[in-house]
Amino acid sequence: MELNNDFRVDAPIDLAWKTLTDVEGIAPCMPGAQLTEIDGDDFKGSVKVKVGPITAQYKGAAKFLEKDDANYLAKIEGSGRDTRGAGNASAVVTIQLTPDGTGTKAEINTDLKVTGKVAQFGRGVMADVSEKLLVQFVDCLEGKLVEAQAAPAEAESASDNSGSDDESSAPSATADEPATPAGPRKIDMPEAKPVDLLDTAGAPVLKRIAPLLVVLALVLLLRRRRRG
Repeated sequence: MELNNDFRVDAPIDLAWKTLTDVEGIAPCMPGAQLTEIDGDDFKGSVKVKVGPITAQYKGAAKFLEKDDANYLAKIEGSGRDTRGAGNASAVVTIQLTPDGTGTKAEINTDLKVTGKVAQFGRGVMADVSEKLLVQFVDCLEGKLVEAQAAPAEAESASDNSGSDDESSAPSATADEPATPAGPRKIDMPEAKPVDLLDTAGAPVLKRIAPLLVVLALVLLLRRRRRG
């Protein structure tokens, strides 16, 4: 299924792009997601979703297929499998940023494929869920952008205050600083709270599964009468 979303943030495009493509920095903003490992443009993690009393955890990997800094275009491919073998999910997500006045507009196209219990909801409900999760993500993103825009001013203020300090007290740079180790880097990120699809989708989901709930209720009622 194909999902299309867009949002706007009140930040210049260069800052928005830098923040969005910083996987480690932006990961905490993604509902239900936990980043566990980064290796260059490849990263691993998990996503938890909850459907009523059932919780599913998808563990998988993603990578940048394209990251065009000049045109603010990124394409990410990801896939994951339910840890209990009840289904899997894969997606190719394309993000395009464009200037929008003093801010930035982001357009997101997601080519999503899911199997298992989550797939039962269909495109309409998944689109509704993705829209609501995007609102949560953007709220978090805007907070990070505010912090990023405030950081240069704070750094400049700190620099001005330290200008009168004795220059000889400043540590000297050395050429023997250890290099960043190559290979995968483990990320110590707190375990994410699962996304409750029923709670997130609300009425649309309940409307779609209402017939199933009625059938289940009738089955339970018949069983009780037979036992009586």
